[in-house]
Amino acid sequence: MENVRRVFGEQTALRGLDLSISGGEFVALLGPSGCGKSTALNCLAGLLPLSGGQIFLDERRIDLLPPERRDFGMVFQNYALFPHMSVRRNVGFGLVMRRVARGERERRVEQALRLVRLTDHAHKFPAQLSGGQQQRVAIARAIVVEPRVVLMDEPLSNLDAALRLEMRTEIRRLHQELGLTTVYVTHDQEEALALADRLVVLREGEVQQIGTPEEVYASPANRYVAGFMGYRNVIPAAVSAVAGGGVVVRAAGALLRGVAQGGVGGGVDVVVAVRPSDVAVGEGENALRGVVEIVEYHGREQAVQVRLDDGTAFHVRTGTRLAPGDPVALTVPAQRVLVFAS
Repeated sequence: MENVRRVFGEQTALRGLDLSISGGEFVALLGPSGCGKSTALNCLAGLLPLSGGQIFLDERRIDLLPPERRDFGMVFQNYALFPHMSVRRNVGFGLVMRRVARGERERRVEQALRLVRLTDHAHKFPAQLSGGQQQRVAIARAIVVEPRVVLMDEPLSNLDAALRLEMRTEIRRLHQELGLTTVYVTHDQEEALALADRLVVLREGEVQQIGTPEEVYASPANRYVAGFMGYRNVIPAAVSAVAGGGVVVRAAGALLRGVAQGGVGGGVDVVVAVRPSDVAVGEGENALRGVVEIVEYHGREQAVQVRLDDGTAFHVRTGTRLAPGDPVALTVPAQRVLVFAS
């Protein structure tokens, strides 16, 4: 898919998306609402026309084809099940529209129902199913037509936390078991990290980074990606010294050693990004001091907001038990302090 764009009036919803997807790959389009990820998916599906660029499937141009001729399966956010049809008829609807012979149709429907573990519910109607079961029906309907690519648009967003975890595992299982090629839209970074082979991080219609979950998580390309991937502490700083990839900055009233991300030089205004889980309680390298302000209990860990000596709010996740008002010393390994030009 090359340079897919969709223009609404004077606003460009998506620009410069140049992406190749291999067969059997699971790619997640990740970003906040309005970043262009659903626009990209709808362009792939043929539900939105392109204003520029082209889409190819195995060297065959498909962006001029209607949706039904692209050989894609689609799983929508709201499931889009037919309320007057049983589970079995919902799953088989696409095969009926493709005029698949009845015997073959019944075989494929039964196979799809087994894969999503809904054989015992085949006679029920959508209103008789839980949210997770309805989502399984939607997935079965998408895979039963044996599509070249499965497109999923925020399929878990309407489920509660426990069901989201369960369905996340199921989606990954089906992807691996069937060897599917999947393009998945989500705003949830944890979901994307758990499911995808590669992430495409979008912001305001532009690609910010493409990489494996490990690459995007550990080495964000810019401060936006860092913030979106959980580097909650983003603090203004000034460069004091640079040596190779290492840099010393003054931030939050202290000197911190870190790792430069991109062009960072002396006298340049920068920001440091630190993930709360990378912060340790206690004296050590890259020391910061402050007073505990807010503590949230998260089971084995606490989410803690510390007010540093210079007034900066700093976020920490720790197994050390702390209480509001406690004085605290914090340390961060230099390799986990990322320094970006501001």
